[in-house]
Amino acid sequence: MERESIEYDVVVVGGGPSGLASACKLKQLNQNLSVCLLEKGSEIGSHIISGAVFEPETLFDLFPENASSCPTLNIPVKRDDVYFLTGNKKSIKVPSWLTPKGLHNHGNYIISLGELCQWIGERAVELGVDIFPGFPAQNYLLDKSGRVCGITTGDMGLDKQGNQKVTWTPGMNIYAKQTIFAEGSRGHLGKQLIKEFNLDGNKTPQHYAIGFKEIWEVDTDKHSSGDVLHTIGWPLNKGTSGGGFLYHFSDNRIAVGLIVDLNYNNPHHSPFQEFQQYKQHPKIKQFLESGKRVSYGARAITKGGLNSLVKMDFEGGMIIGCDAGTLNPGKIKGSHCALQSGILAAEYVNKVLSEEVCDFDDMFSSSALYKELHKARNFSSALHKFGFYGGSIYNFIESNIFHNKLPIDIKDNEQDCDSLKPSKDSKIKSYPSPDNVLSFDITSSLFLSGTNHEEDQPVHLKLADAKIPLDYNLDKYDEPAQRYCPAGVYEIIEKDGADYFQINAPNCLHCKTCDIKDPAQNITWTPPEGGGGPNYISM
Repeated sequence: MERESIEYDVVVVGGGPSGLASACKLKQLNQNLSVCLLEKGSEIGSHIISGAVFEPETLFDLFPENASSCPTLNIPVKRDDVYFLTGNKKSIKVPSWLTPKGLHNHGNYIISLGELCQWIGERAVELGVDIFPGFPAQNYLLDKSGRVCGITTGDMGLDKQGNQKVTWTPGMNIYAKQTIFAEGSRGHLGKQLIKEFNLDGNKTPQHYAIGFKEIWEVDTDKHSSGDVLHTIGWPLNKGTSGGGFLYHFSDNRIAVGLIVDLNYNNPHHSPFQEFQQYKQHPKIKQFLESGKRVSYGARAITKGGLNSLVKMDFEGGMIIGCDAGTLNPGKIKGSHCALQSGILAAEYVNKVLSEEVCDFDDMFSSSALYKELHKARNFSSALHKFGFYGGSIYNFIESNIFHNKLPIDIKDNEQDCDSLKPSKDSKIKSYPSPDNVLSFDITSSLFLSGTNHEEDQPVHLKLADAKIPLDYNLDKYDEPAQRYCPAGVYEIIEKDGADYFQINAPNCLHCKTCDIKDPAQNITWTPPEGGGGPNYISM
């Protein structure tokens, strides 16, 4: 059966905030453009997860007439506190004047980013965008000159050996004059495009974190709509940076989460277990005890900032949002930046299709997005280079005293995958068993994520060398994939009397942590059969 093909003016890969914003803006600029958007999740929003405290201005710029009716913009931030947590279960409130200005949230909203994307998706359909959920882009297409000219979708109905089942349906080629890649953090095509077009030339390596989030339903007396709590310190110790959050939003719901930077150095470290312990601190526990956990999820976060931001335009297309690295690490926010990058991409692509002479670098360097990212360019790298205390002091001085005008660029040139120390030189970390009240195991957590994959399909987590996990990673690092994966995908089990590296691909949350943190860079995440993965609700 031959692959079918279809042509559009623009193809957008990814139904997150940046992809949706670019599709909507394109149709607003030129209603005659044919635009389609592909989303690998079963529906718009099903793979979207974020804290999220949201800056609304860009949304109002994109939809000035109806953004005020967006149902998820109903919980303004009323209280905004930062606490330092200590290992002896104490907490110290950080004075507002000591908090970097970017972390102040007056005028922002507590939202579900998934619900916001669903709402923008509805606007996109109204504008005439063709949206295809459940269709991941498998590869990008190049014409004879090496220019991107579209994408291919994957075949459906293959068994684990790659043979065609009775349900087999071939993928299709979707050709486009311009293709916009907005896959989110560590997009699998974005990763290839960056290499293909040298988009990271003269840039520092990109840096990442893994973010965990749960939603809890709590008693009325534990809930205070609009309250925002951020934490630093415990349980993240020396060699591990990050922070936690607890947001009170609607219907007696609380979002609680922990962000763990992936430049940590102890291979025995388990970010999932650190998150479970985080909820045991009295400052967090007081809100959750007697409550009910209703959802769980995890996702990689691109946080290198401007120094790691790749060149976003190339022949035939663009890479935007967290796929490129537009998150503002100084605010720990990426949604409004993603929207801005999508709008900029649409304006540029519309000019290109209109054969108007323009340069994206000029457009970007004069944009509000660039100015915002430039102010925060040293935030993450200062923490990496100087440690938590030294980095915090530097960020306070730069932000609150010099108002982000210091002529200094701090750069971190070590990749996250290169930061691990050998296991023999690292302290073995032991974690208590889950109490099933505040802390839980991975299996019960996965159930709440709605993760589902067709069991009989090719494994979508590819090993470049099947021997490396046992012959190299196990000996040197006690195979850290057993611990950095938040879904229990990777296990070392006994099979036929010997160690065996097992990949439980159906567990995959699509967080991409393995693709980032594997010290041998031996694991490549690729999209599974369309519609598979988590099915997040209100995340």
